[in-house]
Formats: sequence, C-alpha cells, structure tokens
Amino acid sequence: MSGFTVNAQQIAQFQDEGFLIVRQIFRPSEMAALIAYARGDESMLGESYVRNDGQGGETRLAVRNDLADDSLYTAVVRSQRIAGTMAALLGDEVYHYHHKMTLKQPKTGGAWEWHQDYGYWYHNGCLYPDMGSCMLAVDKATQANGCLQVLRGSHKLGRVDHVKVGEQTGAEPARVEAAIARHKLVYCEMEPGDAVFFHSNLLHRSDQNTSELPRWSLICCYNTRHNDPIVTGGRHPNYSPLEIWPDEHVTEVIERQAAVD
Repeated sequence: MSGFTVNAQQIAQFQDEGFLIVRQIFRPSEMAALIAYARGDESMLGESYVRNDGQGGETRLAVRNDLADDSLYTAVVRSQRIAGTMAALLGDEVYHYHHKMTLKQPKTGGAWEWHQDYGYWYHNGCLYPDMGSCMLAVDKATQANGCLQVLRGSHKLGRVDHVKVGEQTGAEPARVEAAIARHKLVYCEMEPGDAVFFHSNLLHRSDQNTSELPRWSLICCYNTRHNDPIVTGGRHPNYSPLEIWPDEHVTEVIERQAAVD
C-alpha cells in the first residue's frame, strides 16, 4: 500500500479505540527485503539483549535511538506512511523516540505482561501521553506465535501505575483485571507488511511463542514535538526535527542495498 494516507475516519477510530491496524502498508517485495536485511544484520543481533518472562521464555530485543542514513530501518522509520501517519493520529509533528526489533524465536519466545508504554516513558520526563508506536509485522503474527494483544479503548484509563510483575515491570494487576472486565480483548493477527499503530496509554501484552515459526517485529516509537521531555540525557532522545521521506525512498534504499550485496 505504497502511498497510504490515513483518513478522518481512521483518525477518529484511533482516538476512540487507541489503535489502528493498516493492512499491507508495505508491499510483499519491501517486506522480503526487510526480512532478509534484518536476518543478516549481525550488528543488530550483536547489540540485542534478552528479556525473560519468568516462565522459561525469552525475547531478544535490539533498541536504537539513532537513525543511520544507509539503514533500511531508517527508511521505514522516516517513511511518510509510518511517520506521517503517526503525526496525523497524534495531531502534531512527531520525532523519532527510538525503534526496536523484537525477536520472538520459535518455541522459546517469551511473553510480555500487560503494560502501557507511557508507564515507562513517563519516567523519562515526558509530561503528556501524546506518544505512540507502530508495530510492523516482519513475520506473520498469530495467536500461536504470540501476537500483540490490546484492550480496545483502554488508553482512556490514563496512566496506570507500573509495578514488578514476576521478573517484568507491568501495569498494576488489580487495574488490569478491572480493565479486562470493561474493555474488549483484541488479538492483532497480522501478515508481513501489516502494521498496528497504538497510543502510548493503550494496555497491551503478548503470549509466548509456542509455534514452530518466528515472530519478528519492527517497532517504531514516536514522541510529539510539544511533549519534549523536561529532562535531557535520558534513555531516549529529546526533540529534534524528523525529516520524513517519501515512500519511494524505501525502494531506493532496498535497491542500493542490493547493489552493495
């Protein structure tokens, strides 16, 4: 779906439900290139670290705050169809907060407890929850391999206190239990190239990957300009303008990378 532009109905849906799934926002050829790029990215694998779920499962993460000019990840993060869409959904100029690849391997990929991203980002000096993420399915995401789960409309709860839940930090269990009773649970099953945009206060989680298939996802995280953190030198960057690239630039980077390889 090169050239995707979010419409008023979709923006209203995001504001009401806290998330928006866009099918095939990247073409199969683009995703095939991204999969090959990520699988062969030894530097990314070397930077990655493991998060255990306390139940024998583990998920590997690679988090980056910087955007390398020659990286295919950068082309995705800067693309109009991702960054431009997020700006429209959040109603302000956005900047790159960070991006990360989550690597849920077959049979061993761990679970994530219920949490809000703003439950963590609040402590980075962000005054408002005017932030969001886009999870791009690199591999097919199903219930069997631990796809993202969300509670529809739970972003309207506001920020929930986060506490230790097993070996992870998650949303306060009593609040989560009450939210589950009031908000519909949605499994965000996606094909490669599908994306889900979600608000930083949306409660979400995922199960272990019990399947024979991997589930890798590229998550692009954005903050709004007016929400520049009140502290500097935090875990993720303060505001700096994000140059948004035309969608065609993704293809240009893929072709340039192929020529190098």
